[in-house]
Amino acid sequence: MSVPNATSVVSESAKPGRGACDPVTLEIVRGAIRAAQAEMEALIERTAISAFIREKKDFYTALFDADGVMAVGSNVPVFGDMTSPVFAHFPKESMKPGDVYWYNDCYGSRGAVSHSNDQVLIAPVFHEGRRCAFVMSWAHFADIGGIRPGSISPDATDIFQEGVIIPPTRLIDAGVVNEAALAIFHRNSRFPDQSRGDLRALMGSVELGVKRVAEIVARFGADVIEDALALLLERTRRLVRAKLAETFPYGTHSFTDAIDGDGHGSGPLKLRLSLTREKGEDGEDRFILDGTATDDQSVGPVNFLMNPGVPGMALGLYFLGGDPAQVCNAGGPQSLDEVRLREGSLLWPRFPASLGMRGLTMMRLLATLNGLVNAAGGGAPASHSAYVISIMRGTYINAKGERDRFLLADGLGVGYGARPFADGIDTVYFVAQENYPVEFLELGYPIRLRTYGVVEDSGGAGRWRGGCGVVREYEILAEEAVMALRIDCVKNPPWGIAGGMSGGPGRAFVNPGTPQERQLAPLSDGNVLKKGDILRIETGGGGGYGHPYDRPVDLVLADVLGGFVSREAAERLYGVAIAGFEVDEARTARLRAERPAVRAFHRNEYVDELA
Repeated sequence: MSVPNATSVVSESAKPGRGACDPVTLEIVRGAIRAAQAEMEALIERTAISAFIREKKDFYTALFDADGVMAVGSNVPVFGDMTSPVFAHFPKESMKPGDVYWYNDCYGSRGAVSHSNDQVLIAPVFHEGRRCAFVMSWAHFADIGGIRPGSISPDATDIFQEGVIIPPTRLIDAGVVNEAALAIFHRNSRFPDQSRGDLRALMGSVELGVKRVAEIVARFGADVIEDALALLLERTRRLVRAKLAETFPYGTHSFTDAIDGDGHGSGPLKLRLSLTREKGEDGEDRFILDGTATDDQSVGPVNFLMNPGVPGMALGLYFLGGDPAQVCNAGGPQSLDEVRLREGSLLWPRFPASLGMRGLTMMRLLATLNGLVNAAGGGAPASHSAYVISIMRGTYINAKGERDRFLLADGLGVGYGARPFADGIDTVYFVAQENYPVEFLELGYPIRLRTYGVVEDSGGAGRWRGGCGVVREYEILAEEAVMALRIDCVKNPPWGIAGGMSGGPGRAFVNPGTPQERQLAPLSDGNVLKKGDILRIETGGGGGYGHPYDRPVDLVLADVLGGFVSREAAERLYGVAIAGFEVDEARTARLRAERPAVRAFHRNEYVDELA
C-alpha cells in the first residue's frame, strides 16, 4: 500500500506571490506569531495539573493558515497533518467563531496523534467574519483508562487496552461547551481531577491563541497575514528542498536500523528507509521516501502509526538546524513529493494494533533518518538512545494516615549521538522536555532519590564522544507498587559512525549489590516493588563520531575527571593513560602508536554497513 504524503500539495493560501506582505512586515509577523505560540505554551505549563505536562513539558502548540496547513509549530519532529482529521468530519466552511474541536483517535487521524494519551484541541480564528487561521494545543494526559493506570503498558496488545478513543468532536460549539463529552472522558480516567485540570489548561491555551492571533490579524490585516503565512511556508519548503538536493545525489539511498523487540517475543524489528531523488516529467526534482520494506507490525505496543508528514518534518528540522530566522512548519513535509508506507508494517499498522509505546520506534525512526542522511554523504549525528519510560503505580499512606493511590510516570534522559563537529548532548529526554527535578519527585511521590547523575562510559567513544545517559536510584517508600518499564537499545545499541563506537545500553535492576538483586526485563510490566526496595535505572548513551584515538588528550582527561569516562575506558578505548589528575604522556604515546583499525559503523563491533 502506498500512502501519499498528506501535506505534499501546497494549499491555495500557501502559493507565493500574492504580494500583500513586504519582507520587513514578514519578519515582524513571524516574531508576533512565534510569541503567540510561546504564550500558549506558557499558559499550559503554568496551569496544567499532571506532572507529565507541568514538569515534563510534554505539550506543544501550533498555528495554521486558513486552510489548516501548519504555518508555525514547535520544534518537535513528530507532527503530521493535524487539521485534516477534523475537516473530514466538520468542513471548514461550517465552522464558526467560538468553536473548538477535539480528538485523540490515532487511526482516525492517520497518525496525526500517534498514541491515545495525546489530546488535541484545534480552534479556528476569525476576523470580521473571515476565517484567517487555526490554533492548536496538544498534551499528553496521565491516565485515560485502559489496561493499567497510566494507560500505557508493554502488556497491551490492542489499542482498546490503551484508553478511551475520542473521534473528532466539536467540544465547544460557538462558545457552548459540550459538557456531556467531557463527563464521559473524565469518567474514564482513574485520576479525573488531573484530567479536568489538564483539559482546562488546553482549553485556556487555544482560547488565548485565538485571541492573540486575532489581534495580529486585526493589526496587519487578513490579506497581509494570509500572504505572510504563505511566504513562511514556501520559504521553509524551498530551503529544505535545496538542502535535500545538496545532500542526496540522484538515485536511491537506503539505511536500516532496528529496535530490540516488542516485549512479546518478537525482535529485533527492522526499520528500512530509502530516499530516492529523481527527475519528474516536468524536469523538476522529485524526492520520494519509502518505508515499505520495514518489518511487519508487532503484537506489542511498539507500533508507530507514522503520519506521512512526519519524515519531512524531521528532515526539515534537521536542515533548518535551529536557525532562529526560520520556523518549523509544513514546508518540511511539503518538501517530500511522496511518502510510501506499507499497511501492516511497524510504521503503518492495521487497526486495532496497540501503539502506546510507539515513542521507542519513533526515536529509532529519527536515528534511521540520520543514517539515511549519512548514507548519502551528509553530516548527521550518530545514533541516539530512545528515552526511557517507567510507570509506577501503587498505594502509600498519606498525611492523614489513610491509604491513597499514586501514579508516577517518569521519563529519563539518554545520550544523543555525537556530531561531526561536537560531542553528543548528555542526559536529554526529548527535545524541550525535561527530567523531573529531585525535589519535585520527593515532595510529590512516595519515593526517595538516592542517586542522580551521569552513567559513566555510556557515551560512545570517538573523536567526538556520544552523549551520556542518566542513572537514578529510587528508594520505594510506598506500601506497594507495580512498575512498567521501557528501555530499548540494549541488544542493538545506538550506532557510532566514521570510526566512532556505539553508545552503552540501558538497564534496570532492583536492590543492586544485595543477595536480593534482580534485573528487570527492558520492556516489561507487572514488576512488583515493595517498601524499602531500591530501584536503579541506568539509561543508554549516544554513538560516537570519528576515531577515538583522534580525541584530544585534554578532552579525554576532562571526561575522566568529570565522571563521563572511566580511567580504564580512557586507556582501552581512547589510548590515553591517566595518572592521578594528569595525562601520562609517555604511556599515552605508546598506546596511540598502535592505532586500532575502524570501519564505517560500530554497533557492538565495527561493520561497513548496518544490515
